[in-house]
Amino acid sequence: MKSLLAILALSTALTAPGLAMARPVTLTTTLTNYGGDGAYLAFYVTDPSGTYVGSLWMAGGKSKYYEHLSDWYRATGGDPAQINGITGASVGAGRSLEITLDLADALFDAGYTLHVDAAVEDMRDSPNEVAVPLTTAGAGTAVPGRRYIATLSYDM
Repeated sequence: MKSLLAILALSTALTAPGLAMARPVTLTTTLTNYGGDGAYLAFYVTDPSGTYVGSLWMAGGKSKYYEHLSDWYRATGGDPAQINGITGASVGAGRSLEITLDLADALFDAGYTLHVDAAVEDMRDSPNEVAVPLTTAGAGTAVPGRRYIATLSYDM
């Protein structure tokens, strides 16, 4: 019961940061020059056991492509309510996406992980393109992606 309440509190902090102690965090994602259409990116958080906690941002507005963000899709069942109001345009090859969000302080240095799934039309999908532990020491450190993302970093 205690872990259920903790998960509920953290997922609430992701969607309603005013209810918990939170800090502005800027996520900067730079894509490689992969030579294709704009990438769809799903940013989401898992807890220390790898259980989905909540979605932070979705880059790409056509829901018919969300199934290609397979780890995010599997975790959420493709539920569009998980991303309602937290979407933006897809990100072009060689471009950068910078978003600032309020994230609960409880997510840092507690075993939570930020994940990014990536997909590009007519190219291979890249589930779990980047996975980075949310730690205060990791802030400002660029982490490489596997296929479409050159680097991902977060600053507090």
